[in-house]
Amino acid sequence: MVTKPTAHDSSARRTGPALEAMYQFILWLVPTIEKFPRSQKFLLGDRMQTVAVDCLELLVSATYTRERHNLLRQANLRLEHLRYFIRLCHDLKHMDHRRYEHAARQIDTVGRLVGGWAKADQGVTSS
Repeated sequence: MVTKPTAHDSSARRTGPALEAMYQFILWLVPTIEKFPRSQKFLLGDRMQTVAVDCLELLVSATYTRERHNLLRQANLRLEHLRYFIRLCHDLKHMDHRRYEHAARQIDTVGRLVGGWAKADQGVTSS
């Protein structure tokens, strides 16, 4: 069975799977944060969005340079920050368990893709 490529598939091929996965996570995160209580939407929510967008910017930069090891390391650090923010939101009851699980899976996927990218890139640069 041949499946027709979607717009999402072609974007991932042009930008790389880690960058596309992070982009998709942010598309989910922004409306999720809009559901937070007002006090946390502008405190914790803004911080989460900033960290997520910072990570996206690092992945865009890594896409267009050969010296990407440090950028990928920084992106991994931002993902770790996001993991804690998501956990905090769940523990504070700003995010239900279903959304928490979804966010954790998405961040884990991006982390695996970034880690694989860094490992593959390390093999290319050391050869």
